Amino acid sequence: MVDITIDDLNRLLDRIEQRKLEESDYDLLLKVLRSYDYVMSLLRDDHVRLSRLKRVLFGNTETLKNVIGRGKSDDQAAAEGAETDGAAASEPASPASPAQPGHGRNGADQYQAAREVRVEHDRLRPDDICPECGDGKLYEIGPRVVVRVSGQPPLAATVYRLQRLRCTLCGQLFHAEAPPEAQGQKYDETSAAMIALLKYGSGLPFNRLARLEEALGTPLPPSTQWQIVATYLPIPKLVYHALIHETSHWDLYHNDDTSIKILNKLGLEKPDCASGRTRTGTFTSTVVARREGLDAALFFSGHRHAGENLAAVLRDRPEELAVPIQMCDALSRNMTDELRTIVAHCLAHARRNFVDLVDVFPEETEYVIRQLSHVYRVDAEARRKGLSPQKRLALHRAKSQRVMDGLHKWMTRQLDDRRVEPNSALGQAINYMLKHWERLTQFLRVPGAPLDNNVAERALKKSILHRKNSLYYRSARGAQAGDVYMTLIHTCELNRINPYQYLVALLRHADDVASQPDAWLPWNYAQRQTELAEAGASPEAPESSQPPAPATR
Repeated sequence: MVDITIDDLNRLLDRIEQRKLEESDYDLLLKVLRSYDYVMSLLRDDHVRLSRLKRVLFGNTETLKNVIGRGKSDDQAAAEGAETDGAAASEPASPASPAQPGHGRNGADQYQAAREVRVEHDRLRPDDICPECGDGKLYEIGPRVVVRVSGQPPLAATVYRLQRLRCTLCGQLFHAEAPPEAQGQKYDETSAAMIALLKYGSGLPFNRLARLEEALGTPLPPSTQWQIVATYLPIPKLVYHALIHETSHWDLYHNDDTSIKILNKLGLEKPDCASGRTRTGTFTSTVVARREGLDAALFFSGHRHAGENLAAVLRDRPEELAVPIQMCDALSRNMTDELRTIVAHCLAHARRNFVDLVDVFPEETEYVIRQLSHVYRVDAEARRKGLSPQKRLALHRAKSQRVMDGLHKWMTRQLDDRRVEPNSALGQAINYMLKHWERLTQFLRVPGAPLDNNVAERALKKSILHRKNSLYYRSARGAQAGDVYMTLIHTCELNRINPYQYLVALLRHADDVASQPDAWLPWNYAQRQTELAEAGASPEAPESSQPPAPATR
């Protein structure tokens, strides 16, 4: 959507009528037309109701407070708890203590990459006599913390001017030797890691980054940025495949996909469709694999759907392992006949069908949403207490089983007693839940079964952000680079690991990564770095003397 005022739009229309468009008008016109096309596509979609269209245009969340707290005071709505998009509900809000002066949103411990400076007192030391009372001794307590943040360009360049001397008689040329830091590649590992993080982690297109760098005095054309990330791609790609193999042994998988545009589709494998027709659409799928204490987000771009990509991940799974849990929504493309999983469906999707109808059927939708909010509060309690999957299952059976059974009886009665028209919007929402009831309530029968697929939808925002800003991948090679870097970056974020430091470590230890990529997964790379340091390998200098030859875009 484009944000434009009425005055700006009227001035644009005047320039169009006068045939006097300015250079900046073309970008604005393009954004306006794309917004118009997007809104028209939503209006043509039978599944998009007016309430959802309003949220798209004007923004809103599906919290309990926003959905059924309308017209109530803030204190009343807050006391009823809140959950975001079906996520865990919060406990009733307690009065917040006033913030200390100078305290920001993030504490000092959140600045993990910050340089720490210890400042000693200029006159006093521990065990000194107190200068105030003259009797007591001083002892050290926790330091007073001051944080100062300064700006710096994403990429910085250093120009070395090596002195040259020429003999006036024989013409012999003598030049100064380049210092060690001036030797090696023009674009080192840190530049590749930073460009990949900005492009595939933050959704900053190459052309936008090029304009930023040029404004900061370090010009870097978009084609050069692509060559940098593609040149170093083989090393992260090895870890990407090792991560796929590692997660094939895990017990829980969330999967989902979204559309993506790839201009040159050469090299993309086309799967056999059930209809026998050739599939022409391209998609980016995410598979979020989870086990106790670890998460991994895998991205796949091509003609395959999410279910087919999950099946490809599970092909390496040993047969002796237990059948894994698969969480997804009820779309057929999230499934395939090849999959052998315990399928659980997303409760947040079922809830959203009622959220869309809260203005039309306020009493019925409020009842359903409140019952589901109770279930989410129980799940939040299990996470807060750190319960095992078996104990979490017992807690849900004790506190959520009765609520869900009552909700099922209520919905069945609405249809059987003809209180709701089956073909109405409310009837369709109820029918959806009853049709998928068993898979929507797997958390009451299967240890570890999640309530919703929100973690996969959040992971897909990486790809959606790229699609929003960059519009497309130019080739299958570009899509593959996006999959590799997004996988490593988002997996680091899920496990609270600095993705920039991780990518730099991979690229600086290219030879060791190539020999044993499974030792360089995000959660064990620090241990491998320590082993190399103890063995005498320097982490500061690249282990690989030359990266692969620059790639073509």
